[in-house]
Amino acid sequence: MSVPALSDADLIAAHTNGDPHAFSELFRRHRDRLWAVALRTMRDPDEAADALQDAMISAFRNAASFRAESAVTTWLHRIVVNACLDRIRRRQARPTVPLPESGPEPAVPRDAIADRDTSMVVQEALSQLPEDQRAAIVLVDVEGYSVAETAVMLGIADGTVKSRCARGRARLAKLLGHLRNPSADANVPDDAMAMRRREGR
Repeated sequence: MSVPALSDADLIAAHTNGDPHAFSELFRRHRDRLWAVALRTMRDPDEAADALQDAMISAFRNAASFRAESAVTTWLHRIVVNACLDRIRRRQARPTVPLPESGPEPAVPRDAIADRDTSMVVQEALSQLPEDQRAAIVLVDVEGYSVAETAVMLGIADGTVKSRCARGRARLAKLLGHLRNPSADANVPDDAMAMRRREGR
């Protein structure tokens, strides 16, 4: 008979009671999604790794403050997002110029290059959003959290999440408009053609 796995809340409780392995298991369980949020929010792997480390140190030290008013994952994500936003604010206060990467690009298939280029364009567009809009967009549109969950993670009202997402999406639509299929417009009939088609001519 197998022993049932501990819940996230059980692991938090075990950690606060001195279990040396509980927090590691909790982090292992949610590492991938926490990393994804950090990377998309920071847009830089090194910065994302540092933000995630900051967040996990904070969660490790402050686990006793978890009050089970929300899911453990929501609590962890909120700490990660806050760590990312803190780093973004510090980086904006002390802007740095990234060093160019050296060395030849690895050979990759053409489709992979196109996908990567599109992903880079989207990430660049996300980076141009104000940090509050970016955090909301990443959580709701990229990671798929509900408005209510995102509101808890960010510590704001549901309506604020919706308005930030709406403003962020409107800005992204302008920034990413060129990604639409340019040939699509050529296939759209003008008013006269549309009328003739409706009349069966």
